[in-house]
Amino acid sequence: MVRSVQHEMLAVPTADETARQQFVVAFKQALNRGLRKTQGDLFETVVAPGWAAEHGAPPTTRETIREAMQADPAYRSWSSLARAAQEQMWITVGDSIFRERERLATTAERLAQAPTRRGSLTLDPSFAPPRGVTGVDIHLQPGGYALDLGEGDCSAGALYESGGNLYAFGQGISRTDSKAAHVQRFLRERFPRLQPRRILDMGCSAGSASVPYAEAYPEAEVHAIDVGSGMLRYAHARAESLGVAVHFHQMDVARTRFENESFDLIVSHNLMHEISAPTRRGMLRESRRLLRPGGVCVHQDVPLRFQGLSEFRKFDMSWDTLNNNEPYWEVYANADLQPELRAAGFAEDCIHVGSLPAAQGSLPWFVACAWRPE
Repeated sequence: MVRSVQHEMLAVPTADETARQQFVVAFKQALNRGLRKTQGDLFETVVAPGWAAEHGAPPTTRETIREAMQADPAYRSWSSLARAAQEQMWITVGDSIFRERERLATTAERLAQAPTRRGSLTLDPSFAPPRGVTGVDIHLQPGGYALDLGEGDCSAGALYESGGNLYAFGQGISRTDSKAAHVQRFLRERFPRLQPRRILDMGCSAGSASVPYAEAYPEAEVHAIDVGSGMLRYAHARAESLGVAVHFHQMDVARTRFENESFDLIVSHNLMHEISAPTRRGMLRESRRLLRPGGVCVHQDVPLRFQGLSEFRKFDMSWDTLNNNEPYWEVYANADLQPELRAAGFAEDCIHVGSLPAAQGSLPWFVACAWRPE
């Protein structure tokens, strides 16, 4: 499954919208591949010497580095452009999605009610998404992950998939990159005997990682959970349009309602950096509770780890916290998953924390993996 997969739930941009989306991708690539990489040289050759001349010593802490860099007009220009590019990304995909919002809702309803449907959708009218999700438009996505504009609305999922694709292309990630495929390769190499009968995708968002598990393990029953009703409506319709059976539920990853020892494989993709530390630890405890003997959990995320980095690199990588509405970015970057998995109940010799080898056009994704002995 690749980022360029086509299905009925994708908004179809006009020629003008397509042109603007292509411009945003090129703009973000120029900022990320070009200008951002010059920030270290700017700090070393201009900002740090200037600060030392004024203050008697170079900036050495993240706080002083941030103050010094933000006083430099070249850095402020790059930062402003990067923020503007992110906002333009959402505007360009939003134009297509909100123009087609009624068509998407109608299509989702048709797919959900079709006699040939394979999966299911279970929403909880009494469920209140956590404030950590509703209180901020994470990475500036309009309305945030929990956006729900009324009966049948799928805007949150449509924005997430289309905006996420543009974001990935702007980062230089290949159109054929699939986080699920990387994890599945890891599972084949590390656990060749694993043949899961029941799979859970935690924090599934638009469902683009859920579908590949149903395809890779056609005999398995695949479930996926998220807190956003708009996300889940879209994810279910997306899976049905692709002819894949996935059962979607509105649940909190830290407090699911599944029975003990009910899954053989539990996964999440790019979720840990979007949730608070208590929620992350709750998710790990749930992973242990829900796994059957012989089961495996793999929580994959961006390779954002602060351990061993210079203070400047920490400052540079924390740009998203201040400028891209990522409140848990640094919380995740500083997390030590090894002891957290132990605290969740996994044995020391049943834990693997590390990076997946980068494939062509992909990042070296980070994984926190644990398993139960048979």
